[in-house]
Amino acid sequence: MPSRDRAPADILKPVRWPLRLTLWGMAAERLVRAFWPLWSVIFVVIAALMLGLQDLVAVEWVWAAGALALCAGGWAIWRGIRRMRWPRREEALLRLDGTLRGNPIQATLDTPAIGGNDPGSQALWQAHQARMRARLDEARAVQPDLRVSKSDPFALRYVALLALLVALIFGSVLQMRSVTGMGPSGAALASGPTWEGWMEPPAYTRLPSVYLNDITAASLDVPEGARITLRLYGEIGALGVAETVSGRTPDPAADSATDSATGAEAPADTAQEFTVAQSGRLVINGPGGRGWDLNVIPDARPAVAQQGEIESSYEGDAQIPFQASDDYGVISGTARIELALSDVDRRYGLARDPEERAAIELPLPMPIAGSRTEFTETLIENFSEHPWANLPVRISFEVADEAGQTGADTGSVITLPGRRFFDPLAAALIEQRRALLWSRANARDVVQILRAVSYQPDDIFRSAVPYLRLRTIQRRLEGFTADGMTAEQQDEIAGALWDLAMLLEEGDLSDALERLQRAQDRLTEAMKNGASDQEIAELMQELREATDDYLRQLSRQAQQNPDQNQQQMAQDQNMIEMSQNDLQRMMDRIQELMEQGRMAEAQEALRQLQQMMENMQVTQGQPGQGQSPGEQAMEGLGETLRNQQGLSDEAFRQLQDQFNPGQQGQPGQQQGQQQGQQQGQQQGPGQQQSQGQGEGQGQGNSQQGDGGTLEENLADRQQALRDELNRQRGNLPGAGTEAGEAARDALRRADDAMDGAEEALRQDDFAEALDQQSQAMEALREGMRNLGEALAQQQQQGQGQQGMAQGGEPGQQRDPLGRNSGSNGQFGTDETMLQGEDVYRRARELLDEIRRRSGEGERPQEELEYLERLLDRF
Repeated sequence: MPSRDRAPADILKPVRWPLRLTLWGMAAERLVRAFWPLWSVIFVVIAALMLGLQDLVAVEWVWAAGALALCAGGWAIWRGIRRMRWPRREEALLRLDGTLRGNPIQATLDTPAIGGNDPGSQALWQAHQARMRARLDEARAVQPDLRVSKSDPFALRYVALLALLVALIFGSVLQMRSVTGMGPSGAALASGPTWEGWMEPPAYTRLPSVYLNDITAASLDVPEGARITLRLYGEIGALGVAETVSGRTPDPAADSATDSATGAEAPADTAQEFTVAQSGRLVINGPGGRGWDLNVIPDARPAVAQQGEIESSYEGDAQIPFQASDDYGVISGTARIELALSDVDRRYGLARDPEERAAIELPLPMPIAGSRTEFTETLIENFSEHPWANLPVRISFEVADEAGQTGADTGSVITLPGRRFFDPLAAALIEQRRALLWSRANARDVVQILRAVSYQPDDIFRSAVPYLRLRTIQRRLEGFTADGMTAEQQDEIAGALWDLAMLLEEGDLSDALERLQRAQDRLTEAMKNGASDQEIAELMQELREATDDYLRQLSRQAQQNPDQNQQQMAQDQNMIEMSQNDLQRMMDRIQELMEQGRMAEAQEALRQLQQMMENMQVTQGQPGQGQSPGEQAMEGLGETLRNQQGLSDEAFRQLQDQFNPGQQGQPGQQQGQQQGQQQGQQQGPGQQQSQGQGEGQGQGNSQQGDGGTLEENLADRQQALRDELNRQRGNLPGAGTEAGEAARDALRRADDAMDGAEEALRQDDFAEALDQQSQAMEALREGMRNLGEALAQQQQQGQGQQGMAQGGEPGQQRDPLGRNSGSNGQFGTDETMLQGEDVYRRARELLDEIRRRSGEGERPQEELEYLERLLDRF
């Protein structure tokens, strides 16, 4: 085979450019693999210089780093030269030929070894040569393989490239000039003295740094507290700094001159740093020097003021709006509330001098997101149980910025919002409670008034339970007064009076009818007395809840006595049949009239609603028949879900008490605990609960003296709720269908979550218990949805007509609460069950409260993480 160097040019002409490109690619491959350490070292050095790292360390370190970089660069060059071999043309031919079919380049350059005189062999060889030359037209340049992963297993080249990219984004080429002044003194003298300077504003201003070498203007605006950094290069003493902005005193022992025009000159150091405290002049004296008039931008103090009217809800939640502002942002704030004794009506129980009480100090809520330079927020707190509730107080606000400056308003006198009691007896007890908390010297007067109130109990008490509790409070108060009442005994009696007043105001929750009538009466009384829109909205929401309870009680009674219900319907042909949706529409109409100010029409509509409720018959199932197994299962699961929600609420209140044991005396901190005690104390003779609530709530809301701690009671209730769920799982309909199996699987997951919640409650891990209870409730909801789909599928297949209304049409089916079940037989309704802007207002209040508590850094980390999870979910 002849040498390829002497190959005919016409044979290799079709592959001339592919061969040339392949040769260049091979050269690039070998350059990259041989010299990748060299350009990695160059990238790192350039990145360090552009980022200005040489200005952050001493000159000796810069010299050491430079020597190390030179050694690394020399080694990289030596390594590259030793490994670099330029590719030859024959190697490029072989690589290009290897990419073609049948190696046509090698074939075209070959000659036959035998058969040169044989015509047949010659013809065959020429045909082969022609075919191979035709394939040369298919030649394409071979792409180079620039990967060096085998030579650089730790990917150090990418680290160097990343450093260079960071320097290009955040650094500056001008930073590299500072390294020139770090050379030997001879080089510095040859180049002459030079300097560099930077002005760095305080970090909280979020303003950019300024490179003083680029500032040619005569004056410069500088934020107060800015940091000036100057570096002088060259012969020591050739350059000097004179400034009057820092207020510092020069070192008398330093060799420095004094410039009468600019003030005291700073010591002639090679590097100087000082803080701008006042307006003045900064001058760099010497060759290439420059001067500026620095105008200090003062950091204004933050400002805060009350904004708008204070609103109070029916529950006593005070909403105090305020507005705060600062030029760079407010970081914290405090509201301070003190008793305005001069504005108090000093009569009756307030005639004596009050006992000394500390002022109320509350952290102001700050915006979680957005700017804090100017914002409006609302402080939400419940002061109902505080001794100053509904009394004149002076409220003032104070805010602080990151510079440590504070700003406060002048304060204003307001009436501290608190819960209003519409029941006369409850209002009287709250008044005596306030007198007792005002001064323990009022104890004898309070005893006499309580004795007079309870003189004829049959006329004012609805049952024996509140009367007996009042008698107990009266006897204990008499005993404490005779022996000398302590502060702890005072708080104990005040708490008992509050619980009794709440019992009289709210009544027994299980007596739905009485609660409904009471809600209607309170709403009527509020409309007559001109209550605020906020209180009327709260009372309207209470009426909705009382109506729902009443409907559930009627439905349960109809299920327990279906024969009696059928006879009653047969006897009274004029009985009105209404669904829950009809009642909701009527209440929406009443609320709309009240919002429009048409109180007379609203009162008439409320009176009509009362009359219709007296004659109402809840629609449920087929007339004369009980509920189907599917309906019973759905209602049972719904009851279990409500009980689990109530148990979760109590666990959350216990979590709050566990994390805030030292704040029990502050307003609003004991609300959750007192609600739980109140519910337990309301279990009296003649008061009924549903079976699910009796097992779920009645066991744990009693006092802790019933045996076991509160955590054990909660765990026992969780166990009872889990046992009830297991019983419902055993009787679950819809077997054999895909939706039915999905419902069973969801309930199994709910059972596992309840088991985890029970174990966490026994270990006092309320945060974990809340997470497990949340999973259990989600699984219960999913199981109810799947069960509804399974029952709908069974109904479509003709396996029963349970739930049909009197008309018998599928589209008119109703569930036990009278809601339309839809045309496909699926339980539920598309109508919004929570209607009106009360729902959105309540949701906003809850979200604001979670945000406020999540911003309190003194709370335990575990509670803060739980609140963050709530914010992420909602």
